[in-house]
Amino acid sequence: MDILGIDIGGSSLKAATVNPDQGALTSERLVIPTPRPATPEAVTERLSDIIDAFAWSGPIGCGLPAVVRNGVAYTAANIDTGWLNRDVGQLIRSRTGHQVALCNDADAAGLAEMHYGAGRDATGTTLVITVGTGLGTALFRGRTLVPNTELGHLLIAGEDAETVASAAVRTTLNLTYRDWAMRFDTYLHRLEELLWPDLFIIGGEISQDHADFFPFLTIKTRIQPAALRNNAGIIGAAMVASPS
Repeated sequence: MDILGIDIGGSSLKAATVNPDQGALTSERLVIPTPRPATPEAVTERLSDIIDAFAWSGPIGCGLPAVVRNGVAYTAANIDTGWLNRDVGQLIRSRTGHQVALCNDADAAGLAEMHYGAGRDATGTTLVITVGTGLGTALFRGRTLVPNTELGHLLIAGEDAETVASAAVRTTLNLTYRDWAMRFDTYLHRLEELLWPDLFIIGGEISQDHADFFPFLTIKTRIQPAALRNNAGIIGAAMVASPS
């Protein structure tokens, strides 16, 4: 059974139908800009548009850039603070008439990569890092997810890491990959010091350019680019909603 997967990001909302048993999209992706400001009401209206565009009536999974527990958002990264302490599941149900399964967006991407992407043969401790508007993390021991780690907000020299080393920072400051890699390397070293993972998987659209910055990284941990890239969040969101 296909599931509609929706990845809510700081820059865009991405959606497609997914076969969660194969970890594959079964439709073209629909990508629309995240509204500004990204209030719960404005984003939920876009979700309604997405559901209508797919003429969808089945299960829906959604990744949100927030700590999500039992459908409630406890943080709000790169979206409006109006999400804080909101029962997002109830809000989406009341606005769209659809049931939805929710999780942290980086956790969704991590689940997809660990089951169908670069981490499918991984053992030990793996940290999936989504590099985009912000920095998201999904921590795994074997195939077991430690949810809502939010390690993109570690402090680096007194600053939130994602304000120093995200892909958006590289674009905003017009940094070369070499210069940006020095910032990202500092962040990875901090993660390495704290967790000593066996593998880093780097996701987000920037992962397709990994050959441009991996050579400048000096960490000891093995590192791989994500295989599913920007589809990972969509696939993982659908997996969360899958009954199997």
